[in-house]
Amino acid sequence: MDTSNYTTSVCAVSAEQGELLASARMLLPVTSGQRGLRQSDALFFHVRQLPLVMGELMEQLHAKGIVPEWVMAGASVRPRPYASSYMPVFQAGTNFITAMAQALGIPVVRTTHQEGHLAAAEYFVPAQGARFVAVHISGGTSDVMLAERTEFGYKIDLVGEGMDLHAGQFVDRIGVRLGLSFPAGPALEQLAAMAVRDEESNSDFTLPSSIHGAKMSFSGPLSAAMRALDAGVPAPDVAYAVQMCIATSVAKAVEYCIRHGDSDVREVVVAGGVASNAVIREHVTDRLERRVRNVRVRFAPPEFARDNALGVARIAWRRYSFLRRG
Repeated sequence: MDTSNYTTSVCAVSAEQGELLASARMLLPVTSGQRGLRQSDALFFHVRQLPLVMGELMEQLHAKGIVPEWVMAGASVRPRPYASSYMPVFQAGTNFITAMAQALGIPVVRTTHQEGHLAAAEYFVPAQGARFVAVHISGGTSDVMLAERTEFGYKIDLVGEGMDLHAGQFVDRIGVRLGLSFPAGPALEQLAAMAVRDEESNSDFTLPSSIHGAKMSFSGPLSAAMRALDAGVPAPDVAYAVQMCIATSVAKAVEYCIRHGDSDVREVVVAGGVASNAVIREHVTDRLERRVRNVRVRFAPPEFARDNALGVARIAWRRYSFLRRG
């Protein structure tokens, strides 16, 4: 189970192979025009939605003729794998799963939201080696890391993180300004698709990327985008420029990580809600493949790049498999 800032998620995988069996999630409600939720409100919504997503998960399992015999439970207890990382919303899922596990007499694996994103991506596009460059871009994170898969999750060495706004915040603030639904990622991507990008158009509006090593900054590009809207630059062109700015920033940060962090690593796994954007995925891949020799860039499918509980379930399964072998 994963209870992030905007999504209640639960997932079931098989005990034998860790195969995805069922997955359910529900976005938290955000009033139109708001730029997010207070933690107290988000926590309340999670508590209200937990029985609903669990009920949907069970319906999916029963529809496949599966009557589950639970052997291990997993929950994300904090955003990132650091003692200082804390958000109250994760207590909702942790407490729910802990109570369920105590009633069933099964162990609980405690992991993090970030590690869950990496494990979800690796379910579909496993890195060829245990160590790889990992990128997590979302509303609360713009991390570039060297990650190493372990029996219990991931050993993470942080190379760069967001200096001010995160990539998802950049998208959402522009989205709110344009009257788009929140979170604004899918709507902004649709709007950007309307931008005219050909030789006959006079639209060559771009936003500069702001990178310091592997650290990304989006406060300056946000201000530039707001000024452009005030000056009458068409909304689709600004939306497209926002996507390209994020993509260029991510690609530059990853290139720095490879060249200065661990030159032997050529595997790159990009996860997080912002990584579900098709333009960002294409541009990051294209730029890195042109500039870094033998690089291998992989993304989770869009549905599982967004917040989900698959990775948390897979980490619990990994722990279960290790204990069973031991």
